[in-house]
Amino acid sequence: MKKEKDVERIAVVGSRAAPRSVAESPVPIDIVGGDELGKNASSDMLDMLQGAIPSFNVRQQPISDAASFIRPVNLRGLSSDSTLILLNGKRRHRASVIAFQGGGVNDGAQGPDISVIPSVALKQVEVLRDGAAAQYGSDAIARVMNFVLKDDADGGSLSVRKGQYYEGDGDQTIVDGNIGLPFTKDGSVNLSFQLKEADATSRSVQRPDAQALIDAGNTSVASPAMTWGNPEIKDDVTLFGNVKLDLGNDKEFYMFGNYSDRTGIGGYYYRNPQDRGGVYTDPSNGELLVGALDGNAAACPNIPITSANVLTQADYIANVANNDNCFAFNEILPGGYTPEFTGVINDTSLVMGTKGEIKDGFLEGAFFDISGSVGRNKSTYNLVNTVNPSMGPNQPAGYEFEAGSYIQLEKAFNLDLTKSVEVGLDDPMNVAAGLEWRQESFEIISGEEVSWKTGPLRSQGFSAGSHGFAGFSPEAQGENKRQSVAAYVDVEAYLTEDLLLGAALRYEDFSSFGNTTNYKLTAQYSINDNLSLRGSHSTGFRAPTVGQANVVNTQTSLVSGELVQSATFPPTHPVSIQKGGSELNPEESESFAVGLVYQEGDFFMTVDAYTIEVTDRLAQTDKIDIIQADVDALQGKYPNPELLLGNKITFFANDFDTTTQGVDVVANYSMALFDGDTKFSLAYNYNSTEVDDPGSFTTGYKVRRLEEGIPEHRATFTMAQSWDSMSMFLRANYFGEWFATHADEPDEFSSYGWSETAGSSFTIDAEVSYFVNESLTLSVGANNIFDTEAQKLQGNGGAYGVVSGVYYESGPFDYNGGYYYVKATYNF
Repeated sequence: MKKEKDVERIAVVGSRAAPRSVAESPVPIDIVGGDELGKNASSDMLDMLQGAIPSFNVRQQPISDAASFIRPVNLRGLSSDSTLILLNGKRRHRASVIAFQGGGVNDGAQGPDISVIPSVALKQVEVLRDGAAAQYGSDAIARVMNFVLKDDADGGSLSVRKGQYYEGDGDQTIVDGNIGLPFTKDGSVNLSFQLKEADATSRSVQRPDAQALIDAGNTSVASPAMTWGNPEIKDDVTLFGNVKLDLGNDKEFYMFGNYSDRTGIGGYYYRNPQDRGGVYTDPSNGELLVGALDGNAAACPNIPITSANVLTQADYIANVANNDNCFAFNEILPGGYTPEFTGVINDTSLVMGTKGEIKDGFLEGAFFDISGSVGRNKSTYNLVNTVNPSMGPNQPAGYEFEAGSYIQLEKAFNLDLTKSVEVGLDDPMNVAAGLEWRQESFEIISGEEVSWKTGPLRSQGFSAGSHGFAGFSPEAQGENKRQSVAAYVDVEAYLTEDLLLGAALRYEDFSSFGNTTNYKLTAQYSINDNLSLRGSHSTGFRAPTVGQANVVNTQTSLVSGELVQSATFPPTHPVSIQKGGSELNPEESESFAVGLVYQEGDFFMTVDAYTIEVTDRLAQTDKIDIIQADVDALQGKYPNPELLLGNKITFFANDFDTTTQGVDVVANYSMALFDGDTKFSLAYNYNSTEVDDPGSFTTGYKVRRLEEGIPEHRATFTMAQSWDSMSMFLRANYFGEWFATHADEPDEFSSYGWSETAGSSFTIDAEVSYFVNESLTLSVGANNIFDTEAQKLQGNGGAYGVVSGVYYESGPFDYNGGYYYVKATYNF
């Protein structure tokens, strides 16, 4: 196999001057090659990045609505929408999915869907480990990640990968390919695709309450009653294209974009036919809920549940089973039910532009880049095996509901100019300036009527709306938009041969909340040829998304071991205002960083310390009870507020401040070993977050999740070895201790078993590749090769049984255990 030469790693992100090597950058930058990303059992970009970037955290999220399919991520312990995502240097649009159950740190986060980007389409990923809102605008509080697409004009690859978990489930089949084609003499068209199917996993046990029903003679209960594990992913199709065309006279046209579509199928919690309030029972007294189909409630009184199987009670048999007018859901769903949630997610984008050098006029010698972009993400939700309780026996065929859709649409126009200006220094000063216009909209499309309709049995105590995820009503339907305009200036110059200084200033005005101005200062000083020091200071902001300001949602949450309905309202909705809601404002940040770069021969190391202070952090509130006083105050402001009594609501609020401190250490060393080439890589991150001001809605439990929910210590050590006919790599992953919790259960200190402090863990990944010839490569590998077990939930009588699961879902590595795969790649 022909070996590729080592190439100095060059990054575009982080500076608007000419692209710099990682060592020469005044801010820390990591570059992860597309080939390195591909050395992972998972085909999901999120899992690939977690293996390559220590401060990048992502977790599986079973039973979390659409967040199970678009998993939120964390960098430096901040929420997923605190990291700006770029594609070929252009801002990537957000997903339409909002993480209503975001594992504490990500509660309510709405970031881009990184998982749609396949590694086969990538040349490299550039990770700017520094705040950069003054350069790139909103969201760049924690970091900036730039996904750089391949642009080769020839060659390509085709690969097939097959794998499954050691447990024998979660089978995945991935077929992907890439091809480069010439486009005229000096242009290129680079196309990539990925097709994927992934079976669901199950790390489930039978719930004790479900087993008790079986033991009592209820033959309609499934075993297990619910499945706890990864969702099924099917019909996952992704296409990416990257086009470049030389226009002559040092000008170039470019165009890139994607089309992605997939369906995810996951489960919900089991609804017990003996105690599920609002469906089977009266939540006020636990009696069997009986509805009169003729509207005369007095003719069909509720029935006390006096046995382990209400189906065998004489009063049930006489007054319900043999009474055509009196109805209980035990008649049509006697074993209870577990709703099934389906999300169909479609993602598209297109960026077009031209760039080049200005040849005359007062800007002669300047370089320009003019572009326009559009990105759209739509998520459509369906439920199966559930009911709208208020409709009684009149349920849709197959107990199937279309609950509606969210659509996120973003448009942007950019003008960027850079020019080298002589100012009397040894080297010219680089000056950059630009303008940006952006429009962001969030649209809610209502579901079919039966998914949100209030049926005739609502007045008799039955809840309304499709259970598990209520459909969006016409009242919730609508589109909200926001526009912003921005201007920036960025300068960078070597004051001496060894001292590089830079400054950036950005002004941005939003149609919703007003304007903001942010700055950034950078410096790098070379002490000698091997050692340099660098530092930065910046302010930043994250604008609340249009979705966070306007979303409406009703879901089922787990609170104190019980399933409860909770509604999310816009913060300016009358119900939210009654509980303290108000217009959202941007988060504001201030960052400081200092570091060193050392390189000598084949050894390279960086050490960077940072502090990020974020004020007015925006998140979804905890569940808030609606009491009688609220109902009285809402009369005339909200229709039928009495229907809210006893329910829980949430909304978004600027509610707390945090300080995040940490250290990144990255080291690489190359040498000849075992008659081949060997590369060692070490990456370590220490990250600690403290909540400075909990605010009005942030509980002690939420504070603990923010401060301890992600390991403070995270490291990877990789050894990559290559010979003429083989290559291999071995990667060790270290995860420090963390606060283990399940779902959004807030009862942290109870003996019920919902949370505890989990110890540190190691996992090992490995891959071996054999080069059959110049074109064909066969690989075999595994993630978590020694099947390190995730943290188990406590006790059969506690959370272990209620959720029907074995492990905490909030763990830092995959709870499904070891995963092995085989792969064949053909290069041409």
